[in-house]
Amino acid sequence: MNRYPVWKYAIIVIALVVGVLYTLPNLFGEAPAVQVSSAKSTVKIDATTQAKVEQALAAGGVKPVSIALDPNSVKVRLDSTDTQLKARDAIQKALAPNPDDAPYVVALNLLSGSPGWLTAIHAAPMYLGLDLRGGVHFMLQVDMQAALTKRAESLAGDLRTQLREAGVRHGGISRNGQAVEVRLRDSQSVDATKRIIQDQFPELQAVDAAEGTDYKLTATLRPEAARRVQEQALKQNMTTLHNRINELGVAEPVIQQQGADRIVVQLPGVQDTARAKQILGRTATLEMRLVDESSEGRAAELGTGPVPFGSERYLEPNGRPVVVKKQVILTGESLTDAQPGFEQQTQQPKVDLTVDAKGGRIMRDVSRENLKKRMAILLFEKGKGEVLTAPVIQGELGNRFQISGSMSVSEANDLALLLRAGALAAPMEIIEEMTIGPTLGAENIAKGFHSVAWGFATIVAFMAIYYMLFGLFSGLALAVNLLLLVAILSMLQATLTLPGMAAMALALGMAIDSNVLINERVREELRNGVSPQAAIHAGYDRAWATILDSNVTTLIAGLALLAFGSGPVRGFAVVHCIGILTSMFSAVFFSRGLVNLWYGRQKKLKTVSIGTVWRPSPEQAITKAE
Repeated sequence: MNRYPVWKYAIIVIALVVGVLYTLPNLFGEAPAVQVSSAKSTVKIDATTQAKVEQALAAGGVKPVSIALDPNSVKVRLDSTDTQLKARDAIQKALAPNPDDAPYVVALNLLSGSPGWLTAIHAAPMYLGLDLRGGVHFMLQVDMQAALTKRAESLAGDLRTQLREAGVRHGGISRNGQAVEVRLRDSQSVDATKRIIQDQFPELQAVDAAEGTDYKLTATLRPEAARRVQEQALKQNMTTLHNRINELGVAEPVIQQQGADRIVVQLPGVQDTARAKQILGRTATLEMRLVDESSEGRAAELGTGPVPFGSERYLEPNGRPVVVKKQVILTGESLTDAQPGFEQQTQQPKVDLTVDAKGGRIMRDVSRENLKKRMAILLFEKGKGEVLTAPVIQGELGNRFQISGSMSVSEANDLALLLRAGALAAPMEIIEEMTIGPTLGAENIAKGFHSVAWGFATIVAFMAIYYMLFGLFSGLALAVNLLLLVAILSMLQATLTLPGMAAMALALGMAIDSNVLINERVREELRNGVSPQAAIHAGYDRAWATILDSNVTTLIAGLALLAFGSGPVRGFAVVHCIGILTSMFSAVFFSRGLVNLWYGRQKKLKTVSIGTVWRPSPEQAITKAE
């Protein structure tokens, strides 16, 4: 009756082993480390970078504990903070001797101190939030009016091009704030312009008015179009911030939207506010220029002659020089989209570019006049320019064209990302700034840990006194619940914050409710004169429906917090929901396994250790029967 099959015990053992393995990394603390990442979008981190780091450390007489290569960085773990500073200086001297034009960022960091065999099975500790680890907090306000003005300027240029191609004569097109004004001489031109706006510019709404003998047509963005422009500007700025913050070596940055025009940035572990502000506020621009194909330009590329007048010399990612003309054909403002893809015939990776109407007209004219010549795409960052790519113009280009050649899939994805999100869509201003020191973070960790530990100890002590052996089983189930909760959060690489630790303490209190229901149900069956084995069986089976109902309703509330909350509320909701699921496993499945293992094989079981079981006296029983 009260026996588990072997496969159920196997599930329990596997859950315990996995829980222990993925919880262990949280007990080893953090070790000092140095992180080497790319300072420029065109510099790649690969095995060659790792070899350079190893050589620099060997030359500096530094023996690292380990060196790991990640997709975006090389991380060197060290045994002490003194060695950490020595390693940083050695790597900085070898890889970035010129701080004004450094290809790499060498940053101090902290890595998990867990042994290599745990890292090999991808067991890593939870990340700590800003309130536990310390760091910097910024609130950035995006200038949405500037984004709308920029879009209106682009539409004014596109409308000018369309009217020219349609042969509609006008007295001038200008931008007045976020409105586009067109001056026309007769009603026929007004009607033609309205038709063009209606067909080609659905995001605009036009109103005309007479001004003496002429007409003025005013086109403004529709409310839904303006809202879409603002949303796109916010998303592009957040994507760009993600790319830039990777340079700071932050393990788990928080970048999230707050309201319609604000972005919250939290950088745990970063204490250099000035450095963080420099990274966040950096500008990056794209330019398209023709390559200088003259004999002087080719000589300058080969290093056998000076750079010709009217040209400049830049480097490609592989270090090869390219001499380009100073005249800028297009800037990143004309680029509206860049997506990676594959050519249909050769299946080679490519990048599809889309520019606005003004840019398309310029590209048609320039490509028609410069067939079989190269055009370079440059990225300017920190005042320094680099050539992303310099493809050959194979045909007449327009609003949509592609870049293809000898590039891999990852290179095509990287190039599309750089072109699409290399610069901010709208300017931002820091309106709130806060620094939390590591001492305060350590104090918060201690307080949170003590609250969970004391809560756990108090619950286990009460259960052991009140329910005896069954109380100890409930305490073990509660420990397993906490073990699995921490293990799942570690596997998900969740960020633990103070609200998350509060949710842990709450999960412990709620998890014990299930065991209380089970234990009281077993007591009730024993009071009714049922045999101990039957009482245990009935106690678990009949309490299950109540436990499931209460946990499902609580889970619905947690999912609502997760869906509609933000920031700390979502952090609380994640731990709360996972805690409900682990409590249902530990309080019912695991605790019954312990009871079955202890009592299940005793065929002539007469008593169970579940505390005082009150039974009615014979007189009370007779009175109740009457």
